[in-house]
Amino acid sequence: MIDGTLPTDQEPTLRVIPMPRDTNTAGDIFGGWIMSQVDLAGSVVAAKRAQGRVVTVAVNAFDFKKPVFMGDRVSFYARVVNTGRTSLTVDVEVYAERGWPHGDEFGDCVKVTEAILTYVKIDADRHPEVLPDSE
Repeated sequence: MIDGTLPTDQEPTLRVIPMPRDTNTAGDIFGGWIMSQVDLAGSVVAAKRAQGRVVTVAVNAFDFKKPVFMGDRVSFYARVVNTGRTSLTVDVEVYAERGWPHGDEFGDCVKVTEAILTYVKIDADRHPEVLPDSE
């Protein structure tokens, strides 16, 4: 990514605009809200690769780089970076477009968070299930 722009080599998995209810006592967006959105974005690509239900089993890394503010347009880019027998590791990068909207243009764009999560494919009885072969 070039500073000030969103990644051009992939589509966002999730894009949201935080609302006043998502703020902490300092008026910034609550870190727990960002964490839940990261988990949602990660689970989308994990479930697609697993071709079924997945559960989050670990948050391997979570790095808050910059704050997110109310009114930012927040984009989550998730991709599977590793697979095991039943598990998938997903990398999620989060960008905030500041000052949204200004007509057709956004203000500054900054990377605000990076995370790595592990998911496990499960069956109907909630037991680990072998991942299908990749396509």
